[in-house]
Amino acid sequence: MYIRKSSRTYKGKTYSNYVLVESVLTPKGPRQKIICSLGDLRPRPQAEWLELAHKLSSALSGQADLLASQAPESELQQILAKVQFAAPPSPPASDLLAVHVDQVRTEESREAGPVHAGYQFWLRLGLDGILAQAGLGERVRQLACAMTLNRLIHPASELAMPDWIRSTALSDILQVDFHTLAEDALYRNLDRLHAQRVAIEAALAERERTLFALDQTVFLYDVTSTFFEGRALANPKAKRGYSRDHRPDCKQVLIGLAVNRDGFPLAHEVFAGNRHDSTTLDEMLTALDKRVGLQPGQTVVVDRGMSGEENVKRIVARKLHYVVAEPYGARSDWVEEFENHEDFVEVKRETSPTNPFQHKSTIQVKMRQAGGESTFCASAVNARKRTGRFARHTRKGYWWTWRNSPSAWPKARVGAPNRLKCWSPSAG
Repeated sequence: MYIRKSSRTYKGKTYSNYVLVESVLTPKGPRQKIICSLGDLRPRPQAEWLELAHKLSSALSGQADLLASQAPESELQQILAKVQFAAPPSPPASDLLAVHVDQVRTEESREAGPVHAGYQFWLRLGLDGILAQAGLGERVRQLACAMTLNRLIHPASELAMPDWIRSTALSDILQVDFHTLAEDALYRNLDRLHAQRVAIEAALAERERTLFALDQTVFLYDVTSTFFEGRALANPKAKRGYSRDHRPDCKQVLIGLAVNRDGFPLAHEVFAGNRHDSTTLDEMLTALDKRVGLQPGQTVVVDRGMSGEENVKRIVARKLHYVVAEPYGARSDWVEEFENHEDFVEVKRETSPTNPFQHKSTIQVKMRQAGGESTFCASAVNARKRTGRFARHTRKGYWWTWRNSPSAWPKARVGAPNRLKCWSPSAG
C-alpha cells in the first residue's frame, strides 16, 4: 500500500486530498485500488506519510508492530474505522500469532555485512584458487579466509580472533562450524601458509597486476622488526640486535617487505634479529626475482641504511637502477649547492583527488654532474632559508642522498644509474 495525492480545483481554489491505494494484480495487469480517503495530511510532516502507510497496511492484515507503543494512535484508529465501514474486514487468518513484545530477546546475534563484503573481495582476487594451487587443503583455506577478513575488518591477535569469528556470519558464509575454534589452530595455520609463501606471493602479485593494471617498474624495500617477550628458544632467528621498539632486552626478528609504487606487497622475508639492514638487500632482490621476475632497467628504492657501495654494486650487477640514501657525512659536499638558490626547479605534487584539502610540501630540485653520474640536489626551503640562515636550518633539518633511475626524474640523463642528493628542513 502507498499514499497517493489527488487534487481538484473548485471556483479557482485547489483542494488536495490523499488516498490510501493498494496495488492489485488483475488478468489485465496491475491496477490501483483505492482503500479509503485520508483527507488532507499536510498537518503531518511528509516524512511520516510512508510510515503511516506501513502502519495501515500492517493493521489491515492483522500484523501488529513490534516496535510500536502499546497505546494505539488515535489518527490510525480513525482511518481504520473508515476502512472497516467502507468494506467489512475479512476473517482473520489462522496462521497469525500474538507476540508479547516485552518478552522478546535476541541471542547469538552476528554481524553479516562487513564479512560478506570482504568475502566478495576474497573471491574477486581468486585467493581460494591461489591457495589451492599451492597445495593447501580446504580447512587451511577456510581459516586463511577468516583470518584475512579479521585483518581487514577488525584486526585482533590470534588469541582474540576465534571470539570475533564466532560473532560474525562467517560460519554461514563459509559453511564451517567455528564453535570449537581455538587460537592454536590459527597459529598452526600460519605455519602452513608461511611454508608456501613463495608460491602464494608470486601468484597473488600476478593476479593483482592484471586485475589493477599495476606498474612493475619501481620497487620499494624497507625493514622493520618485532620482538618477543619470552626466551624464544624454538626460533633460531630470534636474536638480540638494534631494537626499533627500544627493547634491547628482548629477542627479535627482522621483517623485510618489498612493495610496488602503488603500495601493493610483492614479497616478504624474515631475517635474524641481529643482522644489519644492509645485509638483507641481496636476499630480498633474489626473493623479488623469484616472485615477480626482475627485469633490466627497473628501479629499486631503499633508505640510507642500505646505501653502502657494496649494495649499490649488487643492484648494478643485476642491471637495475636505484634510489638510495647516502650517509649523513656526504652533506658537506653539497653545502654550496644549497646555499646557491639558483637553478632550483619546483616539482609539482598533485593533491589527492579524494582529499582536496590535503597540503603538499614544496619540493625543489637541481641537477649536477659528479663522477660521471647525474646528480640531483633537492630542497623544500625557500631562497631566504637557503642563504643567510642555511647553517641554522642544517642543524634543524635532515639530509638525503638518493640514487635513482632515468625514468624516475624527467631531467635525468640516460646512461649509468643516477644519484640524487636531497635535503629538507624539519617542520618549523
